[in-house]
Order: sequence, then structure tokens, then C-alpha cells
Amino acid sequence: MSTLLSAIGDDLETRDPDYIREFLPMMWLAASFWFRADVRGLDKIPPTGPVLLVGNHSGGNLTPDTTVFVLAFSAYFGAERPFYQLAHSLVLAMPPLWWLRKFGTVVASPENARRALAKGAAVLVYPGGDYEVHRPTWESAKVDFDGRMGFIRAAHRADVPLVPVVSIGGQETALFLSRGARLATLLRLDRLFRLKVLPISLALPWGLNVGDLLGHIPLPAKITIRVLDPIDVRARFGKRPDWNAAYRSILGTMQQALTKLQAERSLPLLG
Repeated sequence: MSTLLSAIGDDLETRDPDYIREFLPMMWLAASFWFRADVRGLDKIPPTGPVLLVGNHSGGNLTPDTTVFVLAFSAYFGAERPFYQLAHSLVLAMPPLWWLRKFGTVVASPENARRALAKGAAVLVYPGGDYEVHRPTWESAKVDFDGRMGFIRAAHRADVPLVPVVSIGGQETALFLSRGARLATLLRLDRLFRLKVLPISLALPWGLNVGDLLGHIPLPAKITIRVLDPIDVRARFGKRPDWNAAYRSILGTMQQALTKLQAERSLPLLG
């Protein structure tokens, strides 16, 4: 099963600029209406060439903030700019999300990141993975990568700018109660599907939602996304970085920016 899932979305050629051009206006309009999308700082992203975008993300398997950012990036830079997003294989296996592959979503792996950057593409990675998107709703304003720092090594090795992206609001599209990490371990989901969590939430239309494998209807929470200044990893941290120090520095910068976004919000859902 894991071999089958890892094969889904591995082809970088699946991205379809013609499809993006055709459906982007309608999809961006819908996302803007439902989530009142506020995406700031796209001009901070280098306009050409390879770049590694690293973000926090929220909202369960559907990750609506990812959808908002992908649409905003594509609208700002155009469909022709190569842009890939790394995602868990199970997300790409969900039937409602088949269109993600047309927009450039591929299975999260170091090899796919390396190949995409080598092609001169912009690559979006979410180090927190399933552990972060299923954190409890009351931890909405927390960047939680669970200690994963491979993204720093990837940017250093490829010598490309690393651009942090922070978002708020996605964790209010349902009431996330627990990651279910112990339950996932008990059921050996990590070995079978690379899943470290079996989340429990209250979500439409299911009510009690265990696993979020079928997705859910996200509540219309306001999603705000901010792009931060690019980081030259080699210039800032040296040729032989202290990876832990680099990780703390980058995560600290992102957490500070996310805390500021949270301070702007007055009420859940309303933003």
C-alpha cells in the first residue's frame, strides 16, 4: 500500500499550465469569497529562478491555507512559472483533491524537492506535515515542525533562497481536538502509511471526524498569509551550519511573525 501511494504524484510533468490558466480565476474567486483570503508579501519572493518556500499549515488533510497560497502564487507570478508543492501521498490519493496535481502538487520527498529545484522551480514545503495540520485548534498560532529541519539542508545544498511563509486561520475551519498520536502508534500507521497521527476533530458533515481520511467541509474562517524576507542560508549560517541553531533561528522568525498575525485577529472564524 505504501509503495502504491508513494508513486502517486511523483511526476513533475503532471503540472498543467493550461489547466491553471483556465480554472485559476474561478478558483481564486471562490477561495477569496469563502476564506476572505489575505495574502501579503508575494513581492518578497524572487521573481525568477529556484526558491524554497517553507511554511506552517493548518486545517487537516484539506489544508485550505495551502490552497489559498497556491492560487495566490499562481495568480501573482502566472501559470508559466514552474511551481511545485510537496504533500503527503495520502492527500494526493484523496479523490476530491485530484486537481492539486494539475497545479504542481507532488509527493513530499527529498528527491522531488531536489529535482524541482534543479529545474529552476519554486518549491513549497511544509515540514510540520500531518503532525502540524492536526494540532489542536487552540494551538492555531503555533509553528510546529516537530524538529524537522531537512528543509534547511535542502536550501543549503541547492544554494537557493529560503523564503518563510506563515499563515493563520486554517485551524479554525474545524474544531481539532487531538492529533491521536498514541492511537496511530498503537495501530502502526507510521509503518503502514507514514502517518504519525490519527486525528480527532468535530467537522462538517461528519460531526465526530476520526482520521479525516475523507476530508471535511471547511468552515469559512478568514485565512491570512504573510511571506517573510528571503534567507540566504549559506550567507547567514555558513558553509558548515549548526543545523540546530539555524532551525531555531528560522523557526523563531516564523513564530514571531505568526504571533503578530494572531494578534490582529479579534474573533475565531471572523479574523
